[in-house]
Amino acid sequence: MRPMKQTDTHTYIYGRHPVMEALMHRPDCVEAVFLIAESKDAHLQSLITEHNIAQEVLYPKQLPGGLERIVVHQGVVARISVSQLTEEYKDFITAQTPAPNTALVVLGEVQDPHNVGAVIRSAAAFGVSGVLVPPHNQAPITGVVAKSSAGMLFRMPIVTIPNVNTTLRDLKERGFWIYGLDGRADTSVSEEQFNRPSVFVIGNEGRGLRKVTAEECDTLLAIPMHERCESLNASTSAAVILYAWSVQHVVE
Repeated sequence: MRPMKQTDTHTYIYGRHPVMEALMHRPDCVEAVFLIAESKDAHLQSLITEHNIAQEVLYPKQLPGGLERIVVHQGVVARISVSQLTEEYKDFITAQTPAPNTALVVLGEVQDPHNVGAVIRSAAAFGVSGVLVPPHNQAPITGVVAKSSAGMLFRMPIVTIPNVNTTLRDLKERGFWIYGLDGRADTSVSEEQFNRPSVFVIGNEGRGLRKVTAEECDTLLAIPMHERCESLNASTSAAVILYAWSVQHVVE
């Protein structure tokens, strides 16, 4: 299945909740909304009008942006400006004032868009300041990501970075402590004191962290679990780690 299409400049999201989240929280990145002709969604319509967004008719048998007819669009699709939605690293980090209760997530070649969306959702839930996304070997921002994030894609700063390892070195120079998630690590997340600005690096679903990325980390963290289970997937591991961090800090 090919659930959506992305170009360098825009992507398509679908379903009422993700589109509503985009219209309510990031209308600046919404280029157009496609609605079925018989739509009677007054709230959706009012947001489109309020933000002066272009509206087009949605034809279910020929969805825009290469979307497959199988996607659950609920009669609404939106075209999103990726460049408008995301923020460049140099601008984002310049505006940050790192403190012990500051946390960032770096995606290290996470290739399943469902995992990317779930990580963004957990980051929003546990008070993370931004999710940093590299350009290579990484699932891009898509409609699947928007759906899987439960719309949190439009409430979290999504930051584009040129390179994972270069970014980690810069963050260390700025006072951040770099944590890598590694199921074979000696340090348990339950024992760690998160008393410095923290960065959590989530590795690839299959091979985990790249060796060179693991070497850039200050501490590798493992999640203790029952012997009958060998591992958790990337997004579940991220949720556990971020929760462990959040209980030591006030989540606002």
